[in-house]
Amino acid sequence: MLSAFLYFDLSFMVWYLLGPMQVQIAEVLQLDTQQRALMVAVPILCGAVLRLFLGLLADRIGARRTGILAQVVVIAALLVAWRLGVHSLAQVLLLGLMLGVAGASFAVALPLASRWYPPEHQGTAMGIAGAGNSGTVFAALFAPALAAAYGFQNVFGMACIPLLVVLAVFTAWAKDAPVVVPRKTLGDYARVLLGNRDSWWFMFFYAITFGGFAGFASALPGYFHDQFGFAPKLAGWATAACVLAGSLMRPLGGVIADRVGGTRSLQMVYLAVTVLVGLSALGIGGPLLAVVLFVATLLCLGAGNGAVFQLVPQRFGAEIGLMTGLIGMAGGVGGFLLAAGLGVVKQRAGTYAPGLWLFAGIALAASVCLATVRQRWRLHWAALGTARV
Repeated sequence: MLSAFLYFDLSFMVWYLLGPMQVQIAEVLQLDTQQRALMVAVPILCGAVLRLFLGLLADRIGARRTGILAQVVVIAALLVAWRLGVHSLAQVLLLGLMLGVAGASFAVALPLASRWYPPEHQGTAMGIAGAGNSGTVFAALFAPALAAAYGFQNVFGMACIPLLVVLAVFTAWAKDAPVVVPRKTLGDYARVLLGNRDSWWFMFFYAITFGGFAGFASALPGYFHDQFGFAPKLAGWATAACVLAGSLMRPLGGVIADRVGGTRSLQMVYLAVTVLVGLSALGIGGPLLAVVLFVATLLCLGAGNGAVFQLVPQRFGAEIGLMTGLIGMAGGVGGFLLAAGLGVVKQRAGTYAPGLWLFAGIALAASVCLATVRQRWRLHWAALGTARV
């Protein structure tokens, strides 16, 4: 559990690295708002797609070996960016693509932890391992300040130091659970998608919760800078407060879902997010209220992430690796669309409000959809009454 958490934590830190430094990078590379948003959204999308392939690889060679390989790739990419520099939009997008490998760590860390625990503790186990997304807090807190002091390109080299430490810990301590894991193919992904409508529901629900978390985490530094004139360091700190709330709430969300039921917990999350994001779109109050609203929003989204993955092992226990990849991919796609979409809206409309209203509406739609399927889920696949649905 500890090695899975550390691996996930540091992977998320570097996956998110471009987000907190987006204002500084955009100033040096002379990027407009839309290009800046694309820059921070590309790692999210690449991480989403690569989760499928890391999930396949983890089923074949084990989550431990897959995690080691992925970490080596990410460290190599950061070292190249540090030594050769990043001088154009194309180059920073290429770096974002490579950082997507770190985002794909989702498909390694969660199965590595989950396979050691029974169904009644899945929400707690997956929540603790998934709390590794707190790595985004470290990036938001320290990356802008380090970039201001030493230049953003040197931050890429500095990030390799903790990554190498965690690589050593993961190599020494991580162990695959003593269970037989069937090897999956791309055809298995297609079979699940075409033959099981529940997989689509889970992907949609996670695209809102994790997509909202990842998308806002990447977009908020730019949002706070554009809307309230926050300096990069202050924007990073404000974003760190929001991300910390969501990260801490993920394991708690799993615990709450274990006790009251994942569907009930998720229903409350969507309704709360609808209200909070709607208030943010209204633009009432000053910067302090805006920060408070987004702290509350990401707190709810973090709880939703835990709730979704309290339900996943109950429905897809035998295919947790495959479904983790699919659902994680959907979450990443949701994050990409949110982060990139907010930038497009701001560039075209001159305000973030329409994008925020759209996300609030989607969260409300998710609440309605969940209400239509929760009773069927409770009747047909509660895991022998041992876990709350």
